[in-house]
Amino acid sequence: MSYNVKKEKHDAIPERKEFRTFEDLDVYQVAREFRKKMYGVTRGLPDFEKYDLASQIRRAAVSLTNNIAEGHGRYHFADQVRFFLGSRGSLQELVDDLNICDDEKYLEAGKIGVLKGETWRVLGLINGYLRYLRDRRANAQAVVREGRVNSTEDDEAWVLLNEALSAAAPF
Repeated sequence: MSYNVKKEKHDAIPERKEFRTFEDLDVYQVAREFRKKMYGVTRGLPDFEKYDLASQIRRAAVSLTNNIAEGHGRYHFADQVRFFLGSRGSLQELVDDLNICDDEKYLEAGKIGVLKGETWRVLGLINGYLRYLRDRRANAQAVVREGRVNSTEDDEAWVLLNEALSAAAPF
């Protein structure tokens, strides 16, 4: 007996906009492309920077996308906020690394300008995701429930998130 089994392709479906994993998030996809470019920067650094600046850039670039992935995978609001703020911190670290490349003339000013422009795009997406978390949390708090569901940790994350977003550049 023969069965015709239709094999389905398990790759991401482009026309489908629901999120299934962190890889489906625009913020992750753009940050991943930026991480690749920062890795490219490290390959062009002088040999004596191989274990210092290049290593630091790679660690910060990996931290950028790792924190997005881990934050998305966390169930609790406070954990999600902390990881996305960590990602934002790693991005700012990469801006400083680009400043070092500029100061030491390791890269052309035009290339640094383009990369810094991309950091603003990634930052805007991170801030947008943080706003999404804040708004989703605000809507959840509007639901009447018996007993208290929010922990002190979530309350602290709420304050931290609002402070971070109010200090952030508007996107």
